[in-house]
Amino acid sequence: SENGTRCVLSSSSEFPEGFFTPQERKDGGIVIYFIIILYMFLAVSIVCDDYFLPSLEIISECLGLSQDVAGATFMAAGSSAPELVTAFLGAFVTKGDIGVSTILGSAIYNLLGISAACGLFSSVVSRLSCWPLFRDCLAYTISTAAVLAMISDNRVYWYESASLLLIYGCYILVLCFDIKINQYVMKKFSPCCTCFTKAMEENAEQQPLVGWRDESGPLICQQSRTDSGIFQEDLDYSQLSTSLHGLNEISEDHPNVFTMPEADMKRILWVLSLPIITLLYLTIPDCRRQFWRKWFMVTFLISAAWISAITYVLVWMVTIAGETLGIPESVMGLTLLAAGTSVPDTVASVLVARKGNGDMAMSNIVGSNVFDMLCLGIPWFIKTAFINTSGPIEVNSSGLTYTAISLICSVGFIFLAVHLNGWKIDKKLGTICLVLYLVFTVLSILYELGIIGNNPTRVCGN
Repeated sequence: SENGTRCVLSSSSEFPEGFFTPQERKDGGIVIYFIIILYMFLAVSIVCDDYFLPSLEIISECLGLSQDVAGATFMAAGSSAPELVTAFLGAFVTKGDIGVSTILGSAIYNLLGISAACGLFSSVVSRLSCWPLFRDCLAYTISTAAVLAMISDNRVYWYESASLLLIYGCYILVLCFDIKINQYVMKKFSPCCTCFTKAMEENAEQQPLVGWRDESGPLICQQSRTDSGIFQEDLDYSQLSTSLHGLNEISEDHPNVFTMPEADMKRILWVLSLPIITLLYLTIPDCRRQFWRKWFMVTFLISAAWISAITYVLVWMVTIAGETLGIPESVMGLTLLAAGTSVPDTVASVLVARKGNGDMAMSNIVGSNVFDMLCLGIPWFIKTAFINTSGPIEVNSSGLTYTAISLICSVGFIFLAVHLNGWKIDKKLGTICLVLYLVFTVLSILYELGIIGNNPTRVCGN
């Protein structure tokens, strides 16, 4: 620090050098970077749509997971693989610092930005349940408070990082007994939870239209297992397996990925994406096809690895492009980099929202944030407990108070917006979330630039 000004490292220092010199990028080479960025967006959408989500469906079907539990666990962990890789790199390769830009930008974009994308880019109005959103928002608030309390003294000890893993373990345990806890909470607080009852009644009215069961028989909600709430009622995961890609139709094999679409625009995109389609076809088993169906866990893991690799290249290109255009580092961390690292979450959530699975989309949005905050404990615990046991990890907690207020307010705003919108995801909710996201982002940028508050920053060496 010099005269109270905080020095931060340039984001590009964490990546390899680009293909061109700074002058060559300014002379037109920046166009190549934007082409690569667009192609990486296309690649992520292909991985999510053709491999990641189908494997998630089979996992959910085999375990009997409800949509919201699947979204908060496997979907959140898989789509947040880039953040986990970044946390390991930060702990073992770079300084292990978590600045206000990284936490604030990614968290608020996940909550408000992805919610806005789900509402604006989905033509289907998705109904939401009260309990899953309340459960995940509460877990995220607790995890945020734990992380902020942990780094308040600028040091992270082994027992503090272990407590993060313990909190996440408790969150998973709650998800395992989700039905029983849900029933107990609804019984105790039923006068205050009419929104949940209304959503359940609306879902019950819509079930015969979807054709989950024979219309002549009564629709009775009963658990497939009584020993654990992780096994949701048959109706829920039957809907999950039939709604997205039609994986329940075992007798009919899925069309080959090399089948050319009929629409002209889709045909152009298919030709442009043929290299990535071929590469993914050769490296990931397509569990939508009957021959590879039992390999769904391999599909899930390899697709998550591909998502991490593609996101790394995407953030690398975005960082260099932003540096070439002269965008300040603080603005980059709150906007382009936050959005870049959350591309898998955005694509996955929008895809399931388009199919009407609102609970799954929202649980992925909030569950990914819980995973992002608590997965920091994994590399921190490994480093403090096994590698560098002599002392704690030094972190930067500048802007801690503003970060805490912003994160908690964003959780409260998204919950309130969903409630006022009648517990459904539509374009109205998307517009509200977009406006809130822009307001939070502008205030955060002004804070990072030192225009409001007392937090001036500069790039080291400049």
